[in-house]
Amino acid sequence: MTVAAAELTERESTLLASVPTGLLINGEWRSAASGQTFTVEDPSTGKALLEIANAGASDGAAAMDAAAAAQDEWAATAPRFRAEILRKAFELVTARAEDFALLMTLEMGKPLAESRGEVKYGAEFLRWFSEEASRSFGRYSSNPEGTQQILVQKKPVGPCLLITPWNFPLAMATRKIAPAIAAGCTMVLKPANLTPLTSLLFAHVLMEAGLPAGVLNVVQTTDAGGVTGPVVKDARLRKLSFTGSTAVGKRLLADASSNVLRTSMELGGNAPFLVFADADIDAAVDGAMAAKLRNMGEACTAANRFLVHESVAEEFSTKLATKMAATTTGRGTDPETTVGPLIDAKSRAKVHALVTDAVADGARAIVGGSPSYGPGYFYPPTVLAGVEPGSRILAEEIFGPVAPIVTFKSEDEAVALANDTEYGLVAYVYTRDHNCGLRMANRIETGMMGLNAGVISNAAAPFGGVKQSGLGREGSIEGIEEYQYTQYIGFPNPNNV
Repeated sequence: MTVAAAELTERESTLLASVPTGLLINGEWRSAASGQTFTVEDPSTGKALLEIANAGASDGAAAMDAAAAAQDEWAATAPRFRAEILRKAFELVTARAEDFALLMTLEMGKPLAESRGEVKYGAEFLRWFSEEASRSFGRYSSNPEGTQQILVQKKPVGPCLLITPWNFPLAMATRKIAPAIAAGCTMVLKPANLTPLTSLLFAHVLMEAGLPAGVLNVVQTTDAGGVTGPVVKDARLRKLSFTGSTAVGKRLLADASSNVLRTSMELGGNAPFLVFADADIDAAVDGAMAAKLRNMGEACTAANRFLVHESVAEEFSTKLATKMAATTTGRGTDPETTVGPLIDAKSRAKVHALVTDAVADGARAIVGGSPSYGPGYFYPPTVLAGVEPGSRILAEEIFGPVAPIVTFKSEDEAVALANDTEYGLVAYVYTRDHNCGLRMANRIETGMMGLNAGVISNAAAPFGGVKQSGLGREGSIEGIEEYQYTQYIGFPNPNNV
């Protein structure tokens, strides 16, 4: 493991000095009403990065007031106007790609190469929805009887509460904010308190791009329930979009029911990674590395369970362990680092508890398996062979760089193992048999599937799951519809008047 830097560099200090530290409410950066602040730390060192405003319930209410007050005027703007703001934001984020990448690495820990990839991915939502803003079409037709005309139009659903997670600080913000802007909705954004700095810098860029006051309001806080709870219950709120754990999502859905809110829920995952006997093993190992180690495994799309045909299990396990062992764990700003820290000590403890439990049940750590307790929250990439079906590590979302391997004998057994979970976000399948791949798409209960591909997220593709992995879709042409409702207008056929 590389040694974490003890002090910030001049470049890092200069960047942090450019990040707003207040709450964004009605176009102004302000302190929390209580005057309280909280500290954002670097997970690779445990050291403080920045002290920022800590919102309370009154700040959430003020943000909701601003969003509600701005809604009618914002909804009335021309689609092209909204599109140009998004396009300008895309250009500004792209121009400041290195700033955003470094900031994400500082507050979240991922290697700079991965942060740069997230900037490119996150910026694409701005470009995609800048193009979709003026393509949100309705329709005009006659009713079957010919007596009336049917006019259908799409309208903004109204003020939205957007709650984003800590693991992809830019992409999760752009994936929600961009379609809301395109549809003509105002917003209250509550970023994760572990990684709020990227959202604050992004909000600053949106203002620079010309976003009017009140359209986006940002209330970072360490008291998520105290701030968002009253907002969810506010009768003026019309939409809730949340990315995070299934447990929290269920509570939010219950709260949202009181006002029958439109909801988008991107929740937990337990992705199976299936390797069939005919698979290209080297390609499968490369895909496994991407699907498992992206973001240190701290992704809802991370491969969580490796289901490998017994005839190729030893080869796959050995090659995967070799590649895992060749990674370099360290501070994300170090150019040699390929695996950064986990987000905090609690997350590291959970990962190790899962590993310890699996080993106690008979699994064997081919590589890794022991945490580092030096500065920062590091856990080494780990491969576990011989994991027993029913082990806790197969049921829970690991959210760390651990690959548990289970073998199967038949296609039916592989499908049964893959579907043995309440989640259904994404699955990965490696096989040279095209028909087998398509059968897996039909038989595995999942909202997304990578066929001979370990990374499939794209702004042009609909992201979302089934079962307890959530509701709705983000990205693609479906993404803007999550922020719209359909209105039908009927009137007499002018030919009959």
